[in-house]
Amino acid sequence: MTWKKKLFLLLDIVGIIVLVLFDQYTKNLAVIHLKDKPAFNIISGVLELNYLENKGAAFGMLQNQKIFFIFVAFVILGVIGYVLYKMPEEKKYRILHVLLSLIAAGAIGNMIDRIRLDYVVDFIYFVLINFPIFNVADIYVSLSTIALVFLLLFYYKENDLSFISFKQKKYRELK
Repeated sequence: MTWKKKLFLLLDIVGIIVLVLFDQYTKNLAVIHLKDKPAFNIISGVLELNYLENKGAAFGMLQNQKIFFIFVAFVILGVIGYVLYKMPEEKKYRILHVLLSLIAAGAIGNMIDRIRLDYVVDFIYFVLINFPIFNVADIYVSLSTIALVFLLLFYYKENDLSFISFKQKKYRELK
């Protein structure tokens, strides 16, 4: 492994740690300032801070499935770790480092809540569209996933992602 690849992986890890700490900090603030209190309006009728202990996924799906969510988070983190490790050092992949680090941080942030509390602390609510209450980790995951899908559909070509293929390695070994 080259020094440049080690540097990228170190930056990914540091970035993930910083993002997780920020997520946990905001959730702690929500517990301190919002729990057992009425919603705090930021923009009346549009955005408010409203404390919620979420034992499920978005839209209240899969309530009380802690083990399932933790398992899924570990699988996602394993895949992200593998992709980050195998990713070429070229400039065109830097955005992938950022997006995958954001997704990993979001998964870790919510997993910490599930392990420690048996629920995820949510507190951001868009009243205007009645969107489910969410948190900073959810923002990391949602926006990064949207950007990742966009990049996979419109920016990266199939050859650009051949580094994650198991078949590619076997094919090279046969040559």
